[in-house]
Amino acid sequence: MKKIKMAAELSTSINIKEPRWDQSTFVGRAKHFFTVTDPRNILLTNEQLAHAHKIITDYREGIVSPGLTEDELWRAKYVFDSAFHPDTGEKMILIGRMSAQVPMNMTITGCMMTFYKTTPAVLFWQWINQSFNAIVNYTNRSGDAPITVGQLGTAYVSATTGAVATALGLNALTKHVSPLIGRFVPFAAVAAANCINIPLMRQRELQHGIPITDENDNRLGESSKAAQQAISQVVVSRILMASPGMAIPPFLMNHLEKKAFLRRFPWMSAPIQVGLVGFCLVFATPLCCALFPQKSSMSVSRLEPELQEKIRASHPGVERVYFNKGL
Repeated sequence: MKKIKMAAELSTSINIKEPRWDQSTFVGRAKHFFTVTDPRNILLTNEQLAHAHKIITDYREGIVSPGLTEDELWRAKYVFDSAFHPDTGEKMILIGRMSAQVPMNMTITGCMMTFYKTTPAVLFWQWINQSFNAIVNYTNRSGDAPITVGQLGTAYVSATTGAVATALGLNALTKHVSPLIGRFVPFAAVAAANCINIPLMRQRELQHGIPITDENDNRLGESSKAAQQAISQVVVSRILMASPGMAIPPFLMNHLEKKAFLRRFPWMSAPIQVGLVGFCLVFATPLCCALFPQKSSMSVSRLEPELQEKIRASHPGVERVYFNKGL
C-alpha cells in the first residue's frame, strides 16, 4: 500500500514566500492568479482564515503542524495570501480582496452597462464603481507605510469626481451616435477613470516611494521611480481586465434586445448582462493580473540618483531591485 507522506516528514525548506508556480512565465503567473482570484475564497470563515494564518506563521518559524502535507501547506498559503496584505500583514477588507473582484465587478459592470441612458443612472453607477475601485486600490496598495484618513478622503473625492465627470462628458458626446457606440461609453469611462483613480488612491507611493529590496529580500530603501512603474503596470492590467467584459456583451446585448424574448421580458436584460460580464471576468481577471510579475523589478540605473549612490555604496554588487507592484 502507498505510504501517505506525514507532517513530520514535511521539509521546512519549501519557499512559501514565493508563489507555487514559476513567476518568470505567463503560464506560471496565470496559475497563481487563478488561485488568488478564486471567488470561493470570499466564502472562507474567520476560523478558516485564522487556521491558515497559524499554519503559515508557524511554518515560517520552522514549526510544522502535525499531519500537514505539502498540498495542505500550499492551500493554506493561498488562503493566507487571499486575505492578508503582503507588506503590512493586515487582514484585507473583504470586498477589496482580489477574490471579490469577479462577483463585485460583474454586478457593478453589468448594471453600468444596462443603466447607461439617463444622467442619474450614470452618476449613481459610476459613483458606486469608483467607490468600489477606491476600496480595491487602497486594499491592494504597495508598501507598508500608513495612509492618513485625510489623504484617503482627498484621493477618494478627486478620483470619484474625475471618473464621474469623464462618464458624463462621454455620455453627452454620444447622444447623436448609434446605440451600439453608446453602449461603449461605460467602458471608455472606466478606462479613463482607472487612469485617474489608481494614481490618486496610491499617491502616497508616488510622493514617498515604495519599499525596494535586493533578490534576497534585504530592504534597500524607498523609491518613487519604482512606484511609477508599479502603478502604470496596474493601470494597464486593470483596463485590459475590464475590456472583455465591457467590449463583448454590448454586441451580444444589441443583438439580443432585437429578439422577441427580451421584448417580452425586458427585465431579463440586467441579469443576462451581469451573467455575460461575469463569464468574461472569471478569465480576464486572473489572466490580466498575470501580465506583469507581482514581484516587479527594475535596474538600479533607473532609480533616483541619490538612491543609486546609496545602493552602490552599501550593496555594490546589486544591479536589479525588486518590489511588490500591488494589484
